[in-house]
Amino acid sequence: MRHKRAALAAAIVAAVTAVTTGAAWAAADPSPPNWNMMGGHSGPGMMSGASMMGGFYGLAGDGQRVESLDQARQRGAAFADRLGLRVGETMQFANGYYAELTTAAGRGATEVLIDPGSGGVSVEYGPAMMWNTGYGMHARATTGAARVSAAEATTIAQRWLDRQGRGLVAGEADEFPGYYTLHTLRDGRPVGMMSVNAYTGAVWDHTWHGTFVTMSEE
Repeated sequence: MRHKRAALAAAIVAAVTAVTTGAAWAAADPSPPNWNMMGGHSGPGMMSGASMMGGFYGLAGDGQRVESLDQARQRGAAFADRLGLRVGETMQFANGYYAELTTAAGRGATEVLIDPGSGGVSVEYGPAMMWNTGYGMHARATTGAARVSAAEATTIAQRWLDRQGRGLVAGEADEFPGYYTLHTLRDGRPVGMMSVNAYTGAVWDHTWHGTFVTMSEE
C-alpha cells in the first residue's frame, strides 16, 4: 500500500509539473492548465481534487452552483476549515471564483479556486501548487529566508508588465509561503493577478481567471 501511495503521488507531481511548469512561468502568454486534472470545473461524476489527492489539495463539489461571492466564500471556508485556515479576499472572474486562505493571525497561507458549476474547491494551480513552501506540492523543499522582499516583488512585477506593453500596473504584493501574489490594475481597478517567487524572482502570470467581475475583502 505504501508503494502504491508513493507511486500515485509521483504520478500526480509529474502530471501537474508537466502542465504548470516549463514555458508557463515567466512567459508572455502561458497557456492555462487543465482544470479537470486539478479538480476545478470537474462537474458531476468527474475526479475532483479531493478524491485525487486525498482531500489536502481539494474539496469535492456538492453539486450546487456557486452564483455569488458569499456562496464562494462558504465553499472556500468548508475547505479552509480542514487546514485550520480562514477565507480572506474573495474574487469573481469570468472563469470562476478565487479566494485567498489565511492563518488565524491573518498571514497568507495559500490560494484556492472555486468551481461555479459544482462548488468544488482546489488549491490554485500555478504558484500556490508549485511554489508554496507551506501548503504546496513541494512544501518545505526550500528553506531559509526569502531573498525577494515584497517591495522588490512589486518592482519585478512592474518591470515584467512594462515589457508586455499592456499598460497595467502591479498592485501591492501579498505574501504567501515562498512567493507573493499581486493584482494587476488598470486605472486602479483589478484586471488580473500575477505572482513572484520569493527565492528566484521568477514571474508567473495567472492567465486562467478570465475577465475580472467583482471582489470582496475578508
